[in-house]
Amino acid sequence: MTRRRFVPPVLTALVIASLSLLVVLGIWVYRPDREVDASASRSAIAAASDGTVAILSYAPETVTHDLDNAKSKLTGDFLKYYDEFTGQFVEPSAVQKGVRNTATVVRAAVSELHPDSAKVLVFINQSTTTKEKPQPVVTASSVLVTVSKVDEKWLISSFDPNPA
Repeated sequence: MTRRRFVPPVLTALVIASLSLLVVLGIWVYRPDREVDASASRSAIAAASDGTVAILSYAPETVTHDLDNAKSKLTGDFLKYYDEFTGQFVEPSAVQKGVRNTATVVRAAVSELHPDSAKVLVFINQSTTTKEKPQPVVTASSVLVTVSKVDEKWLISSFDPNPA
């Protein structure tokens, strides 16, 4: 008889303790929404915007430094592609033809946000001059930039100049 009176309170206490532990873990430990809050969104937008400007801006006198700065904001396969492309085309053109490209971000917004990646739509204006055409050619465009978290830092992992 004593055993029957003892079991229900113990089971009730175990259930309450388990539920309490779940609540504590849910509130304090597992909060993925903290990783995709307004601060994370601002950080992703800043990284995508700064990286876009770095990728698209260079001058003949500083092209090597400009490209190295851009590479520091990239990661993964896109970094490899950018390194090869700029080495073969951008750097020689900038030096030989005096190509100067300046990009500015007009506006940017997050289209997807996850704890370890984000997609940011970046609207840019670009101004390009050369030795032969010193009058700037100004173009407006948009780019879908994917940023990935690497060692707690947002880096560009994909750069799609023709977002669908």
